[in-house]
Amino acid sequence: MLVTVQDGRAVRVAGDPDHPVTQGFLCAKVNRYVERTYHEERLRTPLRRVGPKGSGRFEAIGWNEALGEIADRLGAIARSPDGPQAILPYSYAGTMGMVQGESMDRRFFHLLGASMLDRTICSMAGTVGMRMTVGANVGADSEGVPDSDLVLLWGTNTLTANPHLWPFILKAKERGAPIICIDPIQTRTALQCDEWHAIRPGTDAALALGMMHVVFARGLEDRDFLERHTLGHEQLRQRAAEWTPSRTAAVTGLAEEVIVSLGERYGRAKAAFIRVNYGLQRHAGGGMAVRNIACLPAITGHWRRPGGGVQLSTSANFQFDRAAIARPDLSPAVRTINMIRLGDALTMPDAGVGGPPVKAMIVYNSNPAAVAPDRNAVLRGLAREDLFTVVLEHFQTDTADWADIVLPATTQLEHWDLHLAYGHHYVTLNRPSIAPIGEAKPNSEIFRLLAARMGMTHEAMRDDDLTIIGQALGATSPKLKGVTLDELLARGWMRLNVPTPYLPYADGAFPTPSGKCELQSARMAELGLDPLPDYIPPYESVERDPERVRRYPLTLISSPAHTFLNTTFANVTSLRRQAREPEVLLHPADAERRGISAGVMVTVHNDRGAFLAKARVEASIREGVAWAPSIWWGKLAGDGANANQTTSQRETDLGHGPVFYDNQVEVNLA
Repeated sequence: MLVTVQDGRAVRVAGDPDHPVTQGFLCAKVNRYVERTYHEERLRTPLRRVGPKGSGRFEAIGWNEALGEIADRLGAIARSPDGPQAILPYSYAGTMGMVQGESMDRRFFHLLGASMLDRTICSMAGTVGMRMTVGANVGADSEGVPDSDLVLLWGTNTLTANPHLWPFILKAKERGAPIICIDPIQTRTALQCDEWHAIRPGTDAALALGMMHVVFARGLEDRDFLERHTLGHEQLRQRAAEWTPSRTAAVTGLAEEVIVSLGERYGRAKAAFIRVNYGLQRHAGGGMAVRNIACLPAITGHWRRPGGGVQLSTSANFQFDRAAIARPDLSPAVRTINMIRLGDALTMPDAGVGGPPVKAMIVYNSNPAAVAPDRNAVLRGLAREDLFTVVLEHFQTDTADWADIVLPATTQLEHWDLHLAYGHHYVTLNRPSIAPIGEAKPNSEIFRLLAARMGMTHEAMRDDDLTIIGQALGATSPKLKGVTLDELLARGWMRLNVPTPYLPYADGAFPTPSGKCELQSARMAELGLDPLPDYIPPYESVERDPERVRRYPLTLISSPAHTFLNTTFANVTSLRRQAREPEVLLHPADAERRGISAGVMVTVHNDRGAFLAKARVEASIREGVAWAPSIWWGKLAGDGANANQTTSQRETDLGHGPVFYDNQVEVNLA
């Protein structure tokens, strides 16, 4: 990203035209980053609560006073019988990067002896599914997609969530590759594809098994690749034989001829590209779903050729020295709390995992009062008078309203950082383009100052940001060879030391225990799961809980609105205007049964909670599914609620991830 600065003020952001992936353009959200940075409601000073919790009433205080109060409160808790494990860090990816996201903050909490946070809210189910199959969350290279002869966009709204992939897809299309979207919703991406198949939510694993059945039944598998580079292919062949097109159709809701067509075309292709995204792993069997899909290119040998394979992420290629920057060696043995179980952690006397109650929470790079599942439980916890809450933020978010102390943090335009990527292979150096707004400070500096105030003298708390970047790049990974801080300072971004396009498994060499693609996985068996690809129905499904489905017959999907990145950007006026107001999309048949017409206000509810939304009625969604574009700040919604009033704290099969879209609701006129 290029930032234009005039007289010390950023006036424009743009994609770098020389970057092979950004290619001179940005997404709809980041295009408004200047507007967000200089927003009139940007936090400029530390704040202390003066009203009731949740009221959002604060007074400005100085940094010295704020740090002193935080240090005193944390120190008292650490010295109390509850000990430092009663202190919980809570962060994710609101501000991303090795420095501002996982360096000085981790060192601080490790030295303090605070509880660990299992950061699972986005990607862990799919990540572990990839690890169990191909060995790492490493997949096909976007730059090879023009050579693809078939593109499956499976559970991904590419034009919203991954627009820089689209030019590569268009090149494949120009060369004759069909572009097929598999999604319960006819998204803006689906509208641009050659085909849209409205699968029943949570059944992607079954569709993958049905496609395997067709590939094996038609003799379209790559027997050489299977023999040389996979483990358990004969057992998988037997499993796939059970998933006839009729059985697959009954589970997925897709027509038998669609399943046969997808399987045949995938098997006959030579370099099919599957882009999966994290939406399809937000249900009970999410890890297995990604695992099953990741098996497909090994069965057909598509990994051999540019454009072939599956991509969930490219992130595991960026083998920075995370231990050097986070210093886990500084932490004693402490408990771990899953971030998606925050409602339990704040409301149960043992935090839901054993040990002391959570007495203090330090929130940064996240807005859990809006994004965490089972929002009503989270808000009950945040309302506790004995909970001391500190929030590092750009704005007075829903979470900041519940804080005791709020600290103003810098944005990407105001600090140093080092970035990996999820969809390409270029390391990026983030330079500060402007001075911090008001009294804002980088996260790294805030934790340095807090450590000093608490008397932490360990040398690890004295490293500056450029030193930390150098430490991250000091890893011995061959993929980082030649990628140095000096080179990044001169060039801004650099490709990892991998070929273009990168074919990670063309010759096998999977980073699994066996060195092969593990179609049959002993590690899955050790976890008590089926070692072969399987279908795990959603928790809230006719297969597992028919009574619940009878009471709440609609499956709610609450994926991001086009102009929101979860709750980030939701307060930017121009972007919120495009999102209009909280909405729920219903199929005409579902709306008619309920007497709902387009434009009326409805209540979306289940036994966990409810929120208000304006009804949209279109045939662009599968019958039995509702879509609430998200995530709205509660305070910006008319009823103070959002879709997470209805979601649960249950976990996925792998990775302890969230099940946001494993969520049955009913919709009625308000």
